[in-house]
Amino acid sequence: MSTKSKTIRLLALATVLGFSTRLSVGQPSTGATLGIVPGTGTNGPAVRITDPGNYVWVLQRSSDLTNWTEIAPIKLHNGSYSFSVPSSSRSLFRAVFLPARQTITSQLTNALLLPSMPFNYSSPALPPSFSINPILAQDNMPATNVTSDTGAALGRVLFYDKRLSTNQTVSCSSCHLQANGFSDPRRFSVGFNGGLTGRNSMGLSNARWYQRVKFFWDERAATLEDQTLRPIQDSLEMGMTLTALTNRLAAEPFYTNLFAQTFGTPEVTSERISRALAQFVRSIVSVQSKYDVGVTMNFANFTAQENLGRQIFFGQGTFAHVTCVRCHGTDNFVPGGGIFNNGLENPYVDKGVGALTGQPQDEGLFKVPSLRNIELTAPYMHDGRFATLERVVEFYDSGVVTHPNLSGPLRVPPGNGPASGTPLRLNLTPQQQAALVAFMKTLTDTNLAADPKLSDPFNYGN
Repeated sequence: MSTKSKTIRLLALATVLGFSTRLSVGQPSTGATLGIVPGTGTNGPAVRITDPGNYVWVLQRSSDLTNWTEIAPIKLHNGSYSFSVPSSSRSLFRAVFLPARQTITSQLTNALLLPSMPFNYSSPALPPSFSINPILAQDNMPATNVTSDTGAALGRVLFYDKRLSTNQTVSCSSCHLQANGFSDPRRFSVGFNGGLTGRNSMGLSNARWYQRVKFFWDERAATLEDQTLRPIQDSLEMGMTLTALTNRLAAEPFYTNLFAQTFGTPEVTSERISRALAQFVRSIVSVQSKYDVGVTMNFANFTAQENLGRQIFFGQGTFAHVTCVRCHGTDNFVPGGGIFNNGLENPYVDKGVGALTGQPQDEGLFKVPSLRNIELTAPYMHDGRFATLERVVEFYDSGVVTHPNLSGPLRVPPGNGPASGTPLRLNLTPQQQAALVAFMKTLTDTNLAADPKLSDPFNYGN
């Protein structure tokens, strides 16, 4: 409930527990709310305050709505804070905004839950294949921005911080969720003012490895460092200017501390922000999937169905006509130097690279993302048109449409008479299609989806 009015508002009532909560407003704070979070398991109930302005709210308790006792002043650090309360008493709670109490600042010790020693971001344990070509040639980390432990730690904070949007309601992580392989389960992402993006948010697993270096579906960003600042400035996504952003972050003591740890001085600049964010994104490394284990033991850990799917994917034996690996090669499952038109439609509603260049030969060209954690990143394609992997496989089996720019791996090869150059039909049986899906699910890295060094670092209370 909005708190633009200065009247006391009843926001929530938990009759089973005997709690009620009220928000008392001394100054407008658009979007602030107060509510009860029920207890679960061994955790008792909690009072939750949300406020995109990150103000200090004074939490008070009463049994009669007349006499109020202060429990604690609560400083919000990223829009939300929960305070555990005893479940045995019948109490009412309210939060009061008092201008004179706005003295608590966000410090490293209270705003963030960071380890005393930074996590290891700079030296991830990688499979041997990552240190040789062709994967080595796909590494887009520049010598001018090598990932460091402190730099990626700063980038992690920035990635999850809603201060990066003009009204402090969305962060990078709002559209790139860890549990979803750092993609968005919605077909289109929601911007700071409720508008929808024109494309699905691409998963970020192993974004460090892409030979063409460029980012976004249409590759309009020349580097990851360039990419990180664009959503922040986008009028639909986050709506900030770089000047407003640097001023806002420089006012937070924990940021000047983190910037000093990373860059030697506390100055907050857009160039430093982009470098730190890029370092964190490059640290989203997925190499602990069932497939990675299988590489070390000739896939003895795979089921018969998964091994069949692997043979189909790599075009082995009787499946030589299947060309998945042509666009998703190496153990990173990304292309080499190519960008492709995969025959989704003709003409394309979203022309991809062609919308940027205006050249007919670029229509329908889109970046090919890594298939790592593909099970987690639904929906699929640049416009999220396919809800499941089964639908994706069905499309490549029999749904690719004719287009002048259709890429070679999706065409019938020369020497096949009138069929030459037409869209390839895999003609897989339902069992074979299911096996291909089963294989792609072996690329899921459950460790990445829950890795604490990649998770939200803000302190939201208890």
